[in-house]
Amino acid sequence: MASYFPRPSFVAIVVVFVLPLMMPGITTRPVLAIFRPSPWKIAHATFYGDETASETMGGACGYGNLFTNGYGIDTVALSSTLFNNGYACGTCFQIKCMQSKACYANVAFTTVTATNLCPPNWSKPSDNGGWCNPPRVHFDMSKPAFMKIANWKAGIIPVAYRRVPCIKKDGIRFTLQGNGYWLLAYVMNVGGGGDVSGMWVKGSKTGWIRMSHNWGASYQAFSTLVGQSLSFIVTSYTTKETITAWNVAPSNWKFGATYKANVNFR
Repeated sequence: MASYFPRPSFVAIVVVFVLPLMMPGITTRPVLAIFRPSPWKIAHATFYGDETASETMGGACGYGNLFTNGYGIDTVALSSTLFNNGYACGTCFQIKCMQSKACYANVAFTTVTATNLCPPNWSKPSDNGGWCNPPRVHFDMSKPAFMKIANWKAGIIPVAYRRVPCIKKDGIRFTLQGNGYWLLAYVMNVGGGGDVSGMWVKGSKTGWIRMSHNWGASYQAFSTLVGQSLSFIVTSYTTKETITAWNVAPSNWKFGATYKANVNFR
């Protein structure tokens, strides 16, 4: 089967930056790029929760309240093959129902954001209940999103899907957790490919510190950064593009608070 994270196409529109391999002494150089939709592929989709989408809150990506953090009800849990150990968090997909009487003929597709993991169910066969068992490519949609393309009573439907750009109005957001010796940053509202492969943090009194992937959309640094303004470098998993968000959090930043950058991928 073809790769589940297809190589995107590019056109010269948006200025982002590529991070060189040399650390420290980071410099950036501008490139012109924009994330483009991938080819359509075939999979299946189910749904979880009810019409309120309350069961989709939280999730393996760590986005917390999907309403207050801007993801809403149009979300999806990915099978582990697609979830890619959390590196697919934040990716956006167009999904359309096909070859089923349950499909709504007047709906071309719906667009969803990956916010959760659909775990394997090894007690059931992959073609009868274990829909998210590897190596299956499967989408477990929020019920409101599923109901936009098909009658929910069908339970499971064949679908076509493709990766599409995540369109965001504002900059990348960082929710900060941890303690005086450990910083955990949840990265949200990521545009373009929607995904993140790496991060660096810089305090106003430090150089750039490489952060390690914790889980989902969170990255961590074991360093004392309290009382310093914080800047971040973020690299896209799919496109490998890198942007620098300077002075995102002021020196009096607080654990549990969310801070917004003025830059984003496109």
